[in-house]
Amino acid sequence: MSSPFRCKAGLGLALCLSVALGAEAFANPPAAPVELTPFSRSVAGAAGRSELIAQFYADRSYRTLWTGPEDAARREALLTAIAEAPAHGLPVQRYDASALIARFRAARTEADRGRLEVAMTQALLAWAHDLHGGALEPGKVDPGIKRAVKRLDPRSVLTAFEANPVHFLDSLAPRGPDYARLMRARLDLEATVAAGGWGAAVPAGKLKPGATGPGFLALRDRLMAMGYLGRSTAASYDAEVAAAVRSFQTDHGLSPDGVAGEGTIAALNVAPEARLKSILVALERERWLSIDRGERHIWVNLADFSTRLIDNGKVTFETRSVIGKDSPDQRTPEFSDEMEYMVINPSWHVPRSITTKEYLPLLQRNPNAAGHLKLIDSRGREVSRGAVNFNAYNARNFPFSMRQPPSDGNALGLVKFMFPNQWNIYLHDTPSKSLFDREVRAFSHGCIRLGRPFDFAYALLAAQTDDPEGLFQSHLSSGRESVVRLEKPVPVHLVYFTAWAGPTGQMNYRDDIYGRDGVIFDALSEAGVVPGAVQG
Repeated sequence: MSSPFRCKAGLGLALCLSVALGAEAFANPPAAPVELTPFSRSVAGAAGRSELIAQFYADRSYRTLWTGPEDAARREALLTAIAEAPAHGLPVQRYDASALIARFRAARTEADRGRLEVAMTQALLAWAHDLHGGALEPGKVDPGIKRAVKRLDPRSVLTAFEANPVHFLDSLAPRGPDYARLMRARLDLEATVAAGGWGAAVPAGKLKPGATGPGFLALRDRLMAMGYLGRSTAASYDAEVAAAVRSFQTDHGLSPDGVAGEGTIAALNVAPEARLKSILVALERERWLSIDRGERHIWVNLADFSTRLIDNGKVTFETRSVIGKDSPDQRTPEFSDEMEYMVINPSWHVPRSITTKEYLPLLQRNPNAAGHLKLIDSRGREVSRGAVNFNAYNARNFPFSMRQPPSDGNALGLVKFMFPNQWNIYLHDTPSKSLFDREVRAFSHGCIRLGRPFDFAYALLAAQTDDPEGLFQSHLSSGRESVVRLEKPVPVHLVYFTAWAGPTGQMNYRDDIYGRDGVIFDALSEAGVVPGAVQG
């Protein structure tokens, strides 16, 4: 029993375990202890500072969960599951199946068995924690991620696992199709990396229909390797190649003009290893979102600059969006909430930070600047600018707020959509329509501007009236600020996915505009995640 033992994930692991963990491992297991024994003392000592684990075993009179002959099914179920850690992009060493198998084989004493008992329980708790809700704490990785992750109660984990190990372990990973598609994409990309990638990079520059030469041939071959172009011997940039370029552009958030310009070539040249990192981060983000998203919900993907209304898994409305600028105090945060109402003909109550940082310096130079904004005192009364010495104040003691009345030129446009939250983030219209024509749309102070706000309002109101457009327009035409409540609040999720798979499995990728994915991947790497890792 001293010879080394290795079990490969996915290659007859159950058979390997039956050999490694068979009856010979513990030929004469002791009866359940009724008093302190070397085993129970070892368990208590190994539990260390974990009061939960220590109490769990004390409550069951140190009856085994893993190391008795009757525990074979449980230990096999867990070891089979955690051997798949690399497939999920999780840190292998937290629950290392191979290391645990080796410890089973090496165990000789009751003290060894007690320590192994606790190690298996720790592995289960760590696995359930990480696979269900993510290996990282979002807010500790990036302060812009405000997402509250739903964590499992450890004692409930132990109870549920003991009752039905396989069912419990199968229930841990996110259940939606998005996670499964990412898992498949990860597998495909790892195979691509192992096979040498997508071939030579496309030379920098611009290629358009009619092009020939080495640059075009590199483009053609790259598109074939990536699956956008069937087997081709084309010697020039023909219609078939242009169609492949358009498909690639659509999947990468680029204007689908069929011309391989600077941005398209840069995206084509991203290595599969880099795309694999994006998928590993997306898997972690999916685990953070292990919640009921709602049969109807609003999905705002900041990295995609888009807002979608999802009904029973299908996109029923979508629009381009503008998000917060890429600066520390203006990046749009990530969180989930519920949209409760819309305000038609809204006033813009200028946030304090904008008032003091942007408008106060203007007013100090020219009291009549920003004349479209009203100056409001602490009692809500409008104040004449001529009565105020702006130079007597600074950002800390400025006693006024500012408000823009409803109008076509209002900064919020003609409607805003509210899901009250502590960060004062909401969706709204805007008079600055030209920004929606850009590929990169990060221009706001943090809120999300919508390209088609009226149509979005109609789509929301269609759930509660037969004439959503008429209802909306009746409020709009009044010119007065009014509130229309949603009879049933709609969950809204502000997310940041740079990688996701469509319904057919085709991958979509976007740039990491805020650098958040890079920070998350670094944290995953520090935790022990290795792209393409194989369980030894």
